[in-house]
Amino acid sequence: MSTMTIEVLAGVLLGSAAGGVARFQVGAWVTRFAGTSFPWGTGVVNVSGALAAGVLIALWPAEDPSSPGLQALLMAGFLGGYTTVSSFALQTLNLVRQGHRLKAIGNLLASGLLCLGAVWLGYQSTTLWLGHP
Repeated sequence: MSTMTIEVLAGVLLGSAAGGVARFQVGAWVTRFAGTSFPWGTGVVNVSGALAAGVLIALWPAEDPSSPGLQALLMAGFLGGYTTVSSFALQTLNLVRQGHRLKAIGNLLASGLLCLGAVWLGYQSTTLWLGHP
């Protein structure tokens, strides 16, 4: 996505709006069921976003410049608006400030490991399903 066309910019704009709404809804739903003592909603959003990124990266190899508007809509737009690195960082800092250092470390490790695992799983399962390495 190296060229900035109206199609690419519109994809980022629309995808970001949809991703932000999805993040809010998923985070609220998870928090309603899991409670507020730990940032479960942010974790679920980040891990599911990483899984989706792995799937999309497997569908669009780096050397394939086709569908720049769709790639912008889904990758930069939707997943950029959906995942919540800034929320993750703020919530981790707040756990430390509230004296919950073990929870902060747990959030840091769980989010990092689960998101890396999810992007790997998404990529591997999609390439296996498509039948290419």
